[in-house]
Amino acid sequence: QVQLVESGGGLVQAGGSLRLSCAASLRTFYSVSMGWYRQPPGKEREMVAIITANGDAYYADGLKGRFTISRDNDKNTAYLQMNSLKPEDMAVYFCAADCAIATQYCDIWGQGTQVTVSS
Repeated sequence: QVQLVESGGGLVQAGGSLRLSCAASLRTFYSVSMGWYRQPPGKEREMVAIITANGDAYYADGLKGRFTISRDNDKNTAYLQMNSLKPEDMAVYFCAADCAIATQYCDIWGQGTQVTVSS
């Protein structure tokens, strides 16, 4: 069974940084797009960023420049570097695999990791 395990969440002050990791037990990791999504308290889940198998990255409006998605195919791991964090970035962050750019639909999801930003 394919698993995605997120790590790196936690409590950070506004203006700080966090790096999320997503370890995937997916033999075809190198060939699928990976995504990061988030769900703020009381809101719906939203796309943060998607990176294709070729390394092309797509970001939600307003996040490019503060957030950077990357991947290491040798380690079957995707990352989300988050800088200059704001209180509105506080959410549960989910890793996803086999994502379609056009629909932003992903087939496989992790359990999520909490990111809390204090003002």
